[in-house]
Amino acid sequence: MKPKLILKIFVDTAMTAVLLLLMAYSLVGESAHEWLGVGIFVLFILHHILNIRWSKSLFKGKYTPYRIAQTAAVTLVMLAMVGSMISGVLLSRTVYAFLGDRPFQSQAQTLHMLCAYWGFALLSLHLGLHWGNITNMAGRLFKKHSSVRKWAVRIIGLLIASYGIFAFIKRNFAGYMLLQIHFVFFELDEPLILYLLDYIAIMGAFVCAGHYLAVILRKVQNRHNT
Repeated sequence: MKPKLILKIFVDTAMTAVLLLLMAYSLVGESAHEWLGVGIFVLFILHHILNIRWSKSLFKGKYTPYRIAQTAAVTLVMLAMVGSMISGVLLSRTVYAFLGDRPFQSQAQTLHMLCAYWGFALLSLHLGLHWGNITNMAGRLFKKHSSVRKWAVRIIGLLIASYGIFAFIKRNFAGYMLLQIHFVFFELDEPLILYLLDYIAIMGAFVCAGHYLAVILRKVQNRHNT
């Protein structure tokens, strides 16, 4: 495996882990949340540097339904990341405390929540759009093809996604996305691991949705080409 590919995998894995921890705001602590926010922004920039070839090809070639969905997802993720960073700076009490009093606190709070939850959903969906490539790469680690292994992975994935839908409802994820709730509520006695497992499952549901969306869009394109 090439060093650049190893670095890409490391950066993407680190981004995923940090993103999950960021969603557990009160459970990890305010200061840790702010530093994690800085960390994910640095990782996000590094991710785009490592994938600069994709950015350079934006205005080249034909836009298939899959490529349109992929580009739209990346664009919306970037907007969510920028919104999270700007609002995070305005709300910061630790990392950017040296900036003194900052205006628009109420608006920044609303923007931060909106970008956090939509960013989580969109990043997970974006991961799902590339899931076929990820599974193909993982499949190369095994010398022999196995239908049993293939179906076992599919079943486990669907079970995680199914629980993710339940967790999505239980955690009122949609309420935060649609700003029906303006403050995130945490049960401070809840173990961090249980909270993270729920959000991993929610991420799995979005990844699953993105994966099957990619499958459908590619089939549509193939039919169009024949």
